[in-house]
Parts: sequence; C-alpha cells; structure tokens
Amino acid sequence: MGDSESPGPVLDRDEVDRALARLGAEHEAIETSLLALQDHAGRRLLEGARLTGLTAERWAATEAAITLLWTYFDAYTDALRTARDIRARRRWSSREDLVDLTHLLRGECVTLAGSAAAVAGAPTPSGGGGAGSGVLSVRYSLAALVDRMNELYASSLDTVVTADAVWSALPARIDLLAAELGRTRKLAHSVGVRPGEHPAGDDLERITRTLTRLREQVVSDPLAFWTPAEGSSAPGGGRPDTTVYDREARALEDVRREIDAVLTVRQDAEKRIVRLRDVLSRADRTLAEARTARGEVLAKIAATEVPVVSGPPTALQEQLSTAAEYRRHAQWHRLSPLLESLEQKAEDELLRARESLTAVTAPLAVRAELRGRLDAYRAKVARHGLAEDPLLVERYEKARRMLWSAPCDLRAAEQAVLRYQQAAAELFAAVPRVPGQAGPGRGVSDGRTGPGT
Repeated sequence: MGDSESPGPVLDRDEVDRALARLGAEHEAIETSLLALQDHAGRRLLEGARLTGLTAERWAATEAAITLLWTYFDAYTDALRTARDIRARRRWSSREDLVDLTHLLRGECVTLAGSAAAVAGAPTPSGGGGAGSGVLSVRYSLAALVDRMNELYASSLDTVVTADAVWSALPARIDLLAAELGRTRKLAHSVGVRPGEHPAGDDLERITRTLTRLREQVVSDPLAFWTPAEGSSAPGGGRPDTTVYDREARALEDVRREIDAVLTVRQDAEKRIVRLRDVLSRADRTLAEARTARGEVLAKIAATEVPVVSGPPTALQEQLSTAAEYRRHAQWHRLSPLLESLEQKAEDELLRARESLTAVTAPLAVRAELRGRLDAYRAKVARHGLAEDPLLVERYEKARRMLWSAPCDLRAAEQAVLRYQQAAAELFAAVPRVPGQAGPGRGVSDGRTGPGT
C-alpha cells in the first residue's frame, strides 16, 4: 500500500484512532439502516408483487441499487477491518503502519471490479446510470463510499416508503367504498334502480368498473398514484393521489341521494297521487264551470267575444293512470320523476282553468259593475232630492232596461249609465242645496243636509 499515491499528510496515532472511531460508528449506522430496509414491509411487498408501469421500472432500479448497497457495504467493511487489524498490530504504530492507515482511511482504497462495476452501471431508482457505467472498475475512498451509499439508500428508501404508503392508504379506502357500493346496489335493486332502466343504475355500474380497475392499478403500480411534496427531498415526501377515488366517492354519494329520493317517493306515493287527483279534479270542475258560464254569457251578453273553453287534458289523466300503475308494480324509480313532472303540470292546469273561468265571466262582471254603479248613482240622486227629475228618470229607466234585459249590449249599456251619471252631475252643480229644505219642485228632503250628501 505504501507505494500508492499519497492521500495527504500522514496521520498520527490519535488522528487514526479518531478516524477509526468515526468510521466504526458510520459502519454501525449503515448496517442498521440496511437491515431495516431489508426488513421493511414495503420492500417485501414490492419483492412479491406483480408490478407494472412506473413501479416496475423503479423497483428494478431499486433492487439493483440495494444489491449495490450491500456490495459497497461489504467492501467498506473489509477496508475498515483491514485498517483495524493494522492498528491492532502494536500499541505504538510504526511509520509504515501509519502510512498504510492513512491510505486506507483517506485514500481511494476500495476498488469495485468486474461484476461489482457492472452492477454499479445499472440504472438508479431516479433513472440515471451508476457511477461505474462503461468502466471495468471503480475506486472509492471510504468517505466517498459512505456518500455514495447514503445516496443509494435515500433513493431506495424513497421507492419502498412511497409504495408502502400508497398500499397502506388507497386499497383499504377503495375496499371500504366498494363495500358501501355493494350495499347501495342492493338498496337500488330493491327499489327498481337497475342498469339500463335508470341513470343511477348505470352510474352504479360505471363506479363498480372504475373502482375494480383502480384497485388493480393501485396494487400493481402504486407509484403511479403518488404526488411528491413540492420542495421536499426526504424519502417518502408527498401523499397518495386520491383524485380518481374522490371523484367516484362523490359520484356514489350522488347516486345514494337519488335512491333516497326514490325511497321517499315509495313512502308517500299514495298521498301524492291522491293530491294529484284532487288538483286535476278541481281543474276539471273549474273548466266545467267556465263552460257553463260561457253559455250563460253568450245568452245574456250581446256583441261580446267570449273565449272558447278547452276540455280537460286527457294526457294528464293518462299520465296519472301510468303513475298509479308504477305504484302498483313498485316501479319507484320510474314513479319518482313522473310524479315530479305531474305535480307541476297539474298546478299549471288548475291555474289555466281558473284563468279561463275569469276570462269567460268577465262580461258578467262588467255588467254587475255597471248595475252597481247605476244603483249607487240613483241612491245619490235620491239623497239630493232629485229622484223625480224627468230627465234622470228617463235616463235611469233606459239604462236599467238595457242592463236587466237579455241579451245585454254592454257597450250601449255602459254609454247609458254614463249619460245618467252626467245628467245627475249637471243637476248637482246647477241646483244649490239649502240646508234643511227639499230641492225646489224635486220631491221631499231625505233628512240629510249639505251638498254631495
């Protein structure tokens, strides 16, 4: 060893002892770490699994790295043993011993040749080639060998820990979701929610296929479902990628809500159908009343356009009968959307019937309003003592005959009422009232005083 290139100043005995102590501690730490890696549950799972994709590539590189780690460790152990043996020859090491120890402890004393160099050229877990790619041998100092082992250990541990974290998290969660999916499918089947018959049934089939495929992928390629932590270089820094799992969990929750809605329909279907029948019956009665009123209007009111009243909607009655059939045959998944549609349509139909009745009876309402106005003005005329005025009597009788005869011409009757009102207003303005006296020549006072009483 003494004829090799000098690694620097020759160490003294104390420096040798300190270096041996430090290297011994590193040796013990490295051995402990390698044994822990060897016994790691994730490594054993990777070793026995049928891997695919990214995980298969990374594990092939990691296995080569672990093999290389033990090769490096054995070489490191041999070099450290040799140094300890030289130091143990005598209590006071000779100059030649110190030169040899300096070379062992600080020089490139470890040579990996042949097959070891070939292993060193294997791809590392990060994808690059080893330090010995394309060479027959590689020389390391003990310090450089420790650094190299630390690099290989960190990358190997990252692969093992990452795969183990994904396997520990996702398959169990997928299994729990699959169990919930199974219970939901049974419940869905009990209420008639089946594939091809209801969208929720199709969703359950899709979720089932997706979860089955996801579990297979997670088991065979766990590293494909890992999201590294940004800025972290520690082994296993990151978290499992649950994007697909979370999406299917939300989809299953949506299906469950849909099934709950179907169950709600099953519980109160009879009440809702009874309410629908009642609403449609009221709409039919209102339309019948509108048709009767239209006949009355046509007979009593002349020169008026009266809207035609349509018949009851047979389509809604048919849909209501279909809903009753669905209920009898427990086809709740079909009954649910049908009832929701029917309830809105029934309310719209009742509103339409009421609007038809209002439109048809509008002329009668106008006639009633004119009659009321005529009687109100006659009462006002009487309070003013003008009830016997010939002009007012004539115009009142004319308006009254028009309003109380059939058919009634509303336009002419309205003009007659207006003429009566105008005549009364002119008399109210022309003839001043004397408190306590009757109007001159217009009949007796009704006991009220003041203008406009």
